[in-house]
Amino acid sequence: MSTRKQPNVIVFFTDQQRWDTTGVHGNPLGLTPNFDRMARMGTHLDYAFTCQPVCGPARSSLQTGLYATETGCYTNGIPLPEDMPTLAKYYNAASYETGYIGKWHLACTRDQPVPPQLRGGYKHWLAADALEHTSDAYDTKVYNEAGEAVQLPGYRVDALTDAAIRFIDQQSRADNPFFLFLSYLEPHHQNHRDDYPAPDVYRDAYTSRWTPPDLAALTGTAPQHLGGYYGMVKRLDEALGRVMDVLRSLRLTEETIILFTSDHGSHFKTRNGEYKRSCHESSIRVPTALYGGDFIGGGRVGELVSLVDLVPTLLDASGIEVPAHMQGRSIVPLLRGARADWPQEVFVQISESQVGRAIRTHRWKYSVSAPDADPIRDASAPVYQEEFLYDLYADPYELSNLAGYESHREVADTLRETLIRRIVEAGEAPPVIEPAPSVAAGQRKVRPQENVE
Repeated sequence: MSTRKQPNVIVFFTDQQRWDTTGVHGNPLGLTPNFDRMARMGTHLDYAFTCQPVCGPARSSLQTGLYATETGCYTNGIPLPEDMPTLAKYYNAASYETGYIGKWHLACTRDQPVPPQLRGGYKHWLAADALEHTSDAYDTKVYNEAGEAVQLPGYRVDALTDAAIRFIDQQSRADNPFFLFLSYLEPHHQNHRDDYPAPDVYRDAYTSRWTPPDLAALTGTAPQHLGGYYGMVKRLDEALGRVMDVLRSLRLTEETIILFTSDHGSHFKTRNGEYKRSCHESSIRVPTALYGGDFIGGGRVGELVSLVDLVPTLLDASGIEVPAHMQGRSIVPLLRGARADWPQEVFVQISESQVGRAIRTHRWKYSVSAPDADPIRDASAPVYQEEFLYDLYADPYELSNLAGYESHREVADTLRETLIRRIVEAGEAPPVIEPAPSVAAGQRKVRPQENVE
């Protein structure tokens, strides 16, 4: 057993994974026994959410602990600024060996190598900016530190996992602790054919087996795509088990923190014309758990936690001072019972489909959008209009939009003030939020599937 005082850290990061793919969140298919065990024996963040339901912006937040409007990466296609403080830079300064494997999506080089100055400070590098454009399910191409193309054998999840295992084994013999960010593409679709290619053995194993209630009630692509999506989730969980087995075999389990999370979920074209970029649970809620160090036996955390909270959490648990400018907060005090001042809502910024803002409390979802803003060009807007209001106690699958209902005007007014406060706290100017058009008692509103863009 090593005598290191600082823990190793691994971030096991998936792309577009819904929270309800996991057994601990009620999925009946047995897809995630390793994640479920990690959640039971470690610390399970039962209510974890992205702060921006699209790849690049969410990733910029998870590298920095800042909202996407603060990183400047409020849409895809904006590189992370070279001088931006990142996880890698904090761990480098603490004498860690830092490594990145997999999908980056913060350099805007698409299928070309990411130059060193756009790698966020990571020392060891085996990655592609847009992995979906350099690879396919059984054809994985990434780039090394020298910018040379490297072809990795096997199904893409396995290929990246093999590379991670080699990195862990090599670093286990070094003097310094390591920080590894392992970033998968799965269970994201393969862009050039809009398909979810599971490993061959699971290709048809989960088709028509179980559909989440929100997807069953709405028109979308779930019947076509959910089977492959589940097969990808199954292989990801097997990869998580392999990483955990490697830590055990190298006697690193107790001294290695591992974080499992995802950048956003997927609503399978039920809420708009694609898979995310909406305020709904299917877009913003993600499976998240930690194990090792302070997180062994941490139990279930019921507070609402955002991706921006995970950066200060990792630093805090590693004995690294959390910078004052970070907009999230460490959950480590929650494990010690310090729950009194934890926020009662999470804040979400939405781009590309709209310029939108939302908050999610335990009971309510309240979302606004800017009808006159450009969802690609504009980072924020001076005026928003109420768009969605859901009572998650009565309507957990968000099928009845209450925005504009006279019966819920007082609730909406309270949530509006909270949302404005959170917008300002995130560094934006205070906006005007106009009420939704009034809906009198007994009036019928258009159901979501009748208004798909």
